[in-house]
Amino acid sequence: MSAAEPTSGATGTAPAREWRRVHPITPVVRGWAAIAVLLFVLGQQAIESLEYAGEVVDGVTRVWWLAVLVVLVVLAVIFGVSALAWRMTSYAVDDDAAHLRKGILFRQQRHARLDRLQAVDVRQPLLARLFGLAELTLEVAGGSDSGVVIGFLRLDDAKQLRAELLARAAGVRARRAGGTVPSPAGSSPVGIAADGGPAGPDVATEPSPAATGPVVAEVPPPAEEAPENLVYEVPPGRLVVSLLRLPAVWVALAVLVALVVFVLVTRAVGVLVSMLPVAFGVATFLFNRFAGEFGFRAAISPDGIRLRHGLLETRAQTIPPGRVQALELTQGFWWRGKDWWRIKVNVAGYGGEEQNATQNVLLPVGPRSEAMAALWLVLPDLGAEDATELLDEALTGEARTDRFFTTSPRRARLLDPISWRRNGFAVADRALLLRGGRLTRRLSVVPHERTQSLGLVQGPWQRRRGLTTFAVHSTPGPVTTRAHHLDTPDAQHLLAEQSVRARAARSHQTPERWMERVAPLARPAAPGDGPEDSP
Repeated sequence: MSAAEPTSGATGTAPAREWRRVHPITPVVRGWAAIAVLLFVLGQQAIESLEYAGEVVDGVTRVWWLAVLVVLVVLAVIFGVSALAWRMTSYAVDDDAAHLRKGILFRQQRHARLDRLQAVDVRQPLLARLFGLAELTLEVAGGSDSGVVIGFLRLDDAKQLRAELLARAAGVRARRAGGTVPSPAGSSPVGIAADGGPAGPDVATEPSPAATGPVVAEVPPPAEEAPENLVYEVPPGRLVVSLLRLPAVWVALAVLVALVVFVLVTRAVGVLVSMLPVAFGVATFLFNRFAGEFGFRAAISPDGIRLRHGLLETRAQTIPPGRVQALELTQGFWWRGKDWWRIKVNVAGYGGEEQNATQNVLLPVGPRSEAMAALWLVLPDLGAEDATELLDEALTGEARTDRFFTTSPRRARLLDPISWRRNGFAVADRALLLRGGRLTRRLSVVPHERTQSLGLVQGPWQRRRGLTTFAVHSTPGPVTTRAHHLDTPDAQHLLAEQSVRARAARSHQTPERWMERVAPLARPAAPGDGPEDSP
């Protein structure tokens, strides 16, 4: 069921790339909706043809056999093409990337570099759950269509593959027979050619003189899923109450009651019927949000933040450490009595996938204690002397009581009469905090090393009043990182200082392969392990 594709170098042989196939039932799971629609259309056409033929000729039996024959031929073509598509689809994993090749007439081969891996999701649509299958989605930094989707696999195989990918992305590399691994000194690291340039998927690296024994194609033993510790979970009751407290629900309910009263008075039933699409849209939004965030659980493990959620379609996300580019805490006016907060994140690679809005959610709804726990998952240390007081001020403070925040000046009232006292920023050693909103409170947190670029925005009315909006540019996502209507000198000063902070933070950033320091914990010790075996 799989074929090894060896790659040879000038002076040695690189590890063979073992190609593996997805589950044979994958085409059915992916295309069941299209097959159902096609069968429905064919059935409807057959019935119409049967009725027409019955009026013209008496050979009803012949028409039935013709319809059955057409259905059988179409099904044979569908399953034949599906079988060929499955045959032409395979995937492989090596130390540098995950590879996927597919296509019948037009062949396509995709690579996801593991050092750019942002998140690994295990997704189970409803039909896949019935068959015990799952789909693996690798999100990488590089645009909205840069991810690689591997599936469908057996659920246990998908989990094991996820553990293997995370271990390899963290720096656990293929081992050589004989018990030694090439040292970084004296040899080119994995993925780097001997001349210092990047090694492509078919470029072999010259083995180190320190390496003994032939190269093996796989990483023995197989990677096992790292243990995890549950941090918080959202009960279904809290999720339902939070949805019922949304303003859109009460506005829709008020409009519906008003329409019912209007129909009872005027007998104009058509008005009520015309509003059914609006009611259906609101109900669809509420159900999709409830189903997507149902059973939400967050845990921490050595390979990152693990999120699990979903009612009909379950999704298990694993976000490696340091991959969250920015996060935002929001609190609507009707959540204020219970002090509930919602947290969204920007993760490179997630911004272009619009079909599942819950993948950018770190906490659907929770009290402030859980919101702080979610924040610590992403940023365990703000680098502030009094982090608790700083966060209290960030979440609920305003200009009159601020100690840490620099806010909009009083002349910003004309442009933002409601929330000008809340607009502002604060700087900690590890992150930049941007605050805004009064009816809906917002707090954006951007780690210094995740700053993509900075900018100042100033409209004509802002120029007249000496105001400027400060913007931090992040990867695509739901988090907005701006501080509105700051005093122009404050915004210019922040721009200059934040550029220096971001540059310094990136220079001290930890390696992309975060588990190199704890590589022995990711796999059992093998014979011959010693100090020289550590990557």
